Amino acid sequence: MFTGLIQATGEILSLENRGDALTMRLRALGFFKNCHLGDSVANDGVCLSIESCTADEATFCLMHQTVENTAFKQAQPGKLVNLELPVRADSFMGGHFVMGHVDTTIRVLSVMNRDTGVEVDLELPDELKHYVIRRGSIALNGISLTVAEKFENSLRVCIIPETLARTNLRNWVPGTIVNVEVDMLGKYIENYLKERDLAK
Repeated sequence: MFTGLIQATGEILSLENRGDALTMRLRALGFFKNCHLGDSVANDGVCLSIESCTADEATFCLMHQTVENTAFKQAQPGKLVNLELPVRADSFMGGHFVMGHVDTTIRVLSVMNRDTGVEVDLELPDELKHYVIRRGSIALNGISLTVAEKFENSLRVCIIPETLARTNLRNWVPGTIVNVEVDMLGKYIENYLKERDLAK
């Protein structure tokens, strides 16, 4: 489990097709120094397991389904990826509960510069609308963000300079495809209500 507080960005060094999977090699100086084979790392909000690593580089395997259901279908060498290690039991919970299980991808509609950061509007698919609330939490490329506004077919997030500096959000432009994971609490409530109604 993760918190959505990005700890580093890594550069994609190479991508290698392996039939029904994709091998991705990343560089993030010093980030992987305490990591081991099999450890989980959130890559743009996608929970992936380390296949091999040094202090500065790590290799991950993405199954075909993961590639097709995330923004990694557009990955290419040189792209920056947001990185976060799993949350510890004794860590401060500064973001929100992020599972690393991406729901879908959405498209950036506009990026508006403000005096204290930027406002980003993104499309809001019908299947996600009931999970998204104004002032609620959402993970975009693994970044824990607050929904500033919810419109009929879009949502807005407001980004402070610190987040821009620490994440690949600074490279978002209209048309950028990003991973989205809605707050899991809404999913549990929905599932509970469905199961309760079926039991009646």
